[in-house]
Amino acid sequence: MGFTALGSQLPEQQKAWVKESIRAFRANFFFEKFTGTGPNNIVQVCNELKKTANGDRAGIGLVQDLKGSGIVGDNDIDGRTEALESSWVEIQCDQLRKAISSKGRVDDQRSVFNFRTEAKDKASYWRARIMEEFLILCASGIALTYNTDGSTRSIDAEDDPATLAYAADVTAPSTNRHFAFNGTSLVAGDTTTMTTSYVPKYGMIVDAMAEAKTRGIKPLMIGGKEHMVYLCHPKTFARLKKDTDFREAIVQGDARGSNNPIFTGATVTMDGLVIHTNTRVYTTLGKTSSVDKWGAGNDVDGTRSLLLGCQALAFGDIWGAAKWYEGKRDHDAKNVISVAMYTGMLKPTFISRFDSDAVEDFGVIALDLAL
Repeated sequence: MGFTALGSQLPEQQKAWVKESIRAFRANFFFEKFTGTGPNNIVQVCNELKKTANGDRAGIGLVQDLKGSGIVGDNDIDGRTEALESSWVEIQCDQLRKAISSKGRVDDQRSVFNFRTEAKDKASYWRARIMEEFLILCASGIALTYNTDGSTRSIDAEDDPATLAYAADVTAPSTNRHFAFNGTSLVAGDTTTMTTSYVPKYGMIVDAMAEAKTRGIKPLMIGGKEHMVYLCHPKTFARLKKDTDFREAIVQGDARGSNNPIFTGATVTMDGLVIHTNTRVYTTLGKTSSVDKWGAGNDVDGTRSLLLGCQALAFGDIWGAAKWYEGKRDHDAKNVISVAMYTGMLKPTFISRFDSDAVEDFGVIALDLAL
């Protein structure tokens, strides 16, 4: 068991540290700018539980666009209404906690560190990191038992994330929302056929945007304009910058919307597409070559970029602020801090009329590339 030095703290001070912890979490949480309670968000968050047939669950509703062509002239409209096609998405939630303990009174006296400052920063960063990793894995259709570099997650003395209530709801990309770019055009996503020629180019972005619009991915409405987000690994963006067509397109790119947080930290904005990079976008860099990387020989390093529209992810964050605890153990000789959250997530699916009524991912397209 690991130990860290800590002194006493008054209840009023604890409340102040809770607020500081929340602030630090939001500052470190990449998806903060994409999250909101309404449907016009990439990550739609629910902060309360509702009673369902399966018990108390968090949930959001998905409402599809109208299909019909309308009533012509003076023809009778009575009895010819179209029902809104909607579905209810239930999010299973579970508690996840992290604890930090002091070594003891003697070490508290000797320590040159401000423990609470360190504990606030590290606990808040842990919360932001683990939620960010889980959300990216969920959107990518990769089990929570893996790190975002493809390596198996180390459990050590803690619990396997596969035991979380929502871990089983992580599903592979649906058939018509999973693509790869072979260096020339989009093809069906299949990691076993990937080669080193599967590098990104500007044409990939154009084709992916066309697929998203054709297949009913709902864009975000910002300032009366439609936008989608392309989330990729920094190495993918580096490859894109080497493409002549992409560099020329940057010159003609749209101006950013200065008042909307979705543009904060964006690498490029062009033709309604906002490109963000993140080192936690899924790759196979941590997998073993010739064993479990991509390609026919299991020797190609790949990455899964994400094209994101409205309600790409559903996120249950029931406690919102999380729970911050400080106490003592070992006959009051050691101090303990822990942070706890009650969360859940899933990638919503729907019956897509754009895909012969197949069940498809609602707001995300997975795009596989070589690194």
